[in-house]
Amino acid sequence: MTDKFQNDINDLVDKYNFKGDKKFKLVILFGLLGDFDSFEYAINLKNFIANNHDKNLDIFALAIGNQKGKEKFCNFTGFSEDNLIVVSDNQIHKNLKLSRGLDIGLGGWFNMLLMLSGINSFKTIKEVIRGYTGDRKAMQIYSDFDKVNVLNFLRVSGNSFRQVFGDGYLRPFELATFRLNNMNEIIQNWCDYILDEEYLPQRGASFLLNNKNQVIYKFFSSDVLGYSSNMRDPLGFLSDLIKEKF
Repeated sequence: MTDKFQNDINDLVDKYNFKGDKKFKLVILFGLLGDFDSFEYAINLKNFIANNHDKNLDIFALAIGNQKGKEKFCNFTGFSEDNLIVVSDNQIHKNLKLSRGLDIGLGGWFNMLLMLSGINSFKTIKEVIRGYTGDRKAMQIYSDFDKVNVLNFLRVSGNSFRQVFGDGYLRPFELATFRLNNMNEIIQNWCDYILDEEYLPQRGASFLLNNKNQVIYKFFSSDVLGYSSNMRDPLGFLSDLIKEKF
């Protein structure tokens, strides 16, 4: 890791007051607020915080968006407004050498469609398929008591997945249903979540810092639906790296 990269991280922490008072901090750079990865990652982080509220970890995030989009995003995902900063462009992403995704010169929307089809985003198709087929090595999303509202016209109980497919693992169509709901929220509020379609292909990154703001783990996304090195357990890196240090 170069001194310049560490200095850029230090500048990011200082500029946006990502201070915190705990031993570790996770700093996430989302792409657009309305990116599929931003929504899914934020909801997983909200659940992690709820299940590990006593852990010695602060979580901060930065995304491309505006204040109205931020409010809707946090209301939908449950991510803390106090810990999310919105910016108007991807200059910070450029400074930290994050992947800008595909750019064939026909605009962000067309670039994103190509990436969703697997072009220059090689793991995306596999991840989409996993959403429909399920995964015995991943955790389930919905409990029996969850009420699942599919596109605002089909309402099912979480136990429907158990009745058809059992429980204790990621059931078929479960992840796809979860992502469909996220997509529906984005489409219904497109103008609030998508500040500029140019940034649709912009990928994100995660940085885990110690109490001296030294980077002890980093991950740079290059694929749509690829915000973690292990999508079966997207936040597993937190447990693996700091569970014994808590």
